[in-house]
Amino acid sequence: MHPSIRRLAVAVLCALSATLACSVAQEPKPDEETPAQRDARMGWWREARFGMFIHWGVYSVPAGTYDGKQIPGIGEWIMNRGKIPVAEYRRFAKQFNPVKYDPDAWVRLAKEAGMKYLVITSKHHDGFAMFDSKASDWNIVKATPYGRDVLKPLAEACQKHGIKLGFYYSQAQDWNNPGGAAAGGHWDKAQAGDMDEYIRNVAAPQVKEILSNYGKLAILWWDTPVDMTKERVDMLLPLLKLQPGIITNNRLGGGYRGDSDTPEQHIPATGMPGRDWETCMTMNDTWGYKSYDDHWKSTETLLRNLVDIASKGGNYLLNVGPTSEGLIPQPSVERLKEVGKWMKVNGEAIYGTTASPFKQLPWGRCTKKALLVSTKLYLHVFTWPTDGKLLAPGLRSAVEQAYLLADAKGTPLATEATDQGLVVSVPAKAPDSLSSTVVLRLKGDPDIEPVLLTQKEDGTLALPALEAVVHGDTAQYESGGGKDNIGFWLNPNDWVEWQFKATQTGKFDVTAEIASQGTGSFELRLGNQKLKGTAPNTGDYTKFRKVSLGTLEIRESGKASLEVRPVAAGWQPINLKSVTFKPAR
Repeated sequence: MHPSIRRLAVAVLCALSATLACSVAQEPKPDEETPAQRDARMGWWREARFGMFIHWGVYSVPAGTYDGKQIPGIGEWIMNRGKIPVAEYRRFAKQFNPVKYDPDAWVRLAKEAGMKYLVITSKHHDGFAMFDSKASDWNIVKATPYGRDVLKPLAEACQKHGIKLGFYYSQAQDWNNPGGAAAGGHWDKAQAGDMDEYIRNVAAPQVKEILSNYGKLAILWWDTPVDMTKERVDMLLPLLKLQPGIITNNRLGGGYRGDSDTPEQHIPATGMPGRDWETCMTMNDTWGYKSYDDHWKSTETLLRNLVDIASKGGNYLLNVGPTSEGLIPQPSVERLKEVGKWMKVNGEAIYGTTASPFKQLPWGRCTKKALLVSTKLYLHVFTWPTDGKLLAPGLRSAVEQAYLLADAKGTPLATEATDQGLVVSVPAKAPDSLSSTVVLRLKGDPDIEPVLLTQKEDGTLALPALEAVVHGDTAQYESGGGKDNIGFWLNPNDWVEWQFKATQTGKFDVTAEIASQGTGSFELRLGNQKLKGTAPNTGDYTKFRKVSLGTLEIRESGKASLEVRPVAAGWQPINLKSVTFKPAR
């Protein structure tokens, strides 16, 4: 795993069309799959919402240190970051002896945390197979004193405890097997070779092995699409017929989108509408074990990440990086158990839920569950109201029930319809300091009136990208990686709009925060007024500059709309972070 590789993967996958399909025995090809068939295949995954990622391999022996120096970056990339010669790196395998490995305990821990599936690295970028492979002797059985396959007992434990099992496989980056070091990953002549031959003789046979020898698999988690042409992908895709119904991600390459998108180390601010997606994230700063990485996320952060992701319709794949002895670090164990305690009470508000019908909530998040003739809204309250009044902004639906999920008796909570939305009367003290769940059972689908942006007391009006309505085919809201903006603005016919409620009239100075590598022109429209602007060339799409655009007049109180439209002639894409109105002096 690596952020730069993730960004490259996303760019490649966005640029290529998803036309390639794989043959699945007695099942329709993905491009022939009906929506109902896809929903059935993805059903357990959407129900699960929470899984465990395990990054484990030879890199846990150096544990972030090589030649007496701490190597910057993530632990499993130490061979690459330290430019360790192949022969020298292979010596670490002689110290890889996980005698304390207890696969049953690992699976029980995942289950106790409330996780429903598990994905482990069967082979990472160092090319080391954690199973007995006939395609390469660089594996745990032949190259280590441990001499045993660690995946088989893990598969058995998953089967025993009802946890779905998936394998991660690095198909395009292999720094040990000749020909596998794609995309400039060569620093040792021992890595030289033909990548097509590598795919044919190592990757494809190994994928066949992991799909054939471990019983029913739920997920194949590819990583990464670097240098994966359609022809190379075609050597791997047919193997999926060995596991009918398996779910795959978007990191194979060759135009193959897979079943799920995989934002890494961040949560998309608006989810990924129209796609199944899964945020994968570390508990500290590394995937593979590093002995000195003690930058652990708090239980509060991990738990609220889970809630945030579920509220946007995604899954949370949370990583542990075991030691070379086979132990999951104690801080990971402690946090997973704490999350598990919360899930025992509140799991109903995570499992099988869909995205929030609210755009934003000032006090927390919301998940939704559709029933036969009603809907449950789970209000995840991070900031408990000091006055005992919880506002669900804009909610107009009739409420059949309101209660705390932590209250086993289901004691009814009083509700009141107001101009601002539904107000729920809650106890003075939150049931849980990290996140408390208020359940609203509604008649039918939620009826929510959009809450408009309004001016501050001094007349200032802030219009952030997150609140914009995007019209068109390419432009979209972006988050993560230094971005919080409308981006991918490739088509000059696309435009964005903010609806707001004006409370103060008069003339206003207008500024915008823009990042661009060109000087594209655009136009602001407010009623029958127009104001032209030109983007600054900031040199990078994550470097924003505030630009003064001129003056517009808010002439009437009430609902209004601001549009930003490209000037088609000579349009050059911009990233737009915000537009701000301030009373003119």
